[in-house]
Amino acid sequence: MQKILVWDWPVRLGHWLMVGGFIVAWLTSESETFRLLHVISGATVLAVAAFRLPWGFIGSRYARFVDFVRGPRAVKDYAAGLLKLEPAHHVGHNPAGGWAIVLLLGLGILTGLSGWANYNDIGGGFLEEVHEGLAVTMLAVVAIHVAGVLTGSLMHGENLVRAMLNGRKQGTPEDAIRSARPLAAALLLAWVVAAGWWIAT
Repeated sequence: MQKILVWDWPVRLGHWLMVGGFIVAWLTSESETFRLLHVISGATVLAVAAFRLPWGFIGSRYARFVDFVRGPRAVKDYAAGLLKLEPAHHVGHNPAGGWAIVLLLGLGILTGLSGWANYNDIGGGFLEEVHEGLAVTMLAVVAIHVAGVLTGSLMHGENLVRAMLNGRKQGTPEDAIRSARPLAAALLLAWVVAAGWWIAT
């Protein structure tokens, strides 16, 4: 086992844009002064999640849903390994983490769309409550995801936060992806900037 390239640039950039966007959106959610910043932050989360959906089909190996979305049995087996302090190592996302990613993407899209509707006075008080409920649910999934990352880092002896920065995890050379896809990352960044500009104007 050695350090190999696992996460491409779109996955890494998208991850940290969602992290930053969600944190800023949460911190500004009750402020009228920073309402536009809140909306732009929410648009960032929505834009990244929307980009990640097709990337889950055409992206590099470990970015694809087919690589990490597993059935209930796989999640149960991985959880059983955690309880025994012997979880199976996965080069990409583990089965439990995979479902956390799916939930975060879905919640990012739904929360962003309901927030956009509120910003444009669509849906009234009901949709505002829906938006807040989705945001709280997303926060709960984020907390579970962070706990899973910390647990996985300790049990597998690899820093998963660092891996999402440099793209490298433990694996064999033949498991490595061939390219970090920098052009796709540039496209993602342009997409996010365009979404924020559209919302702001």
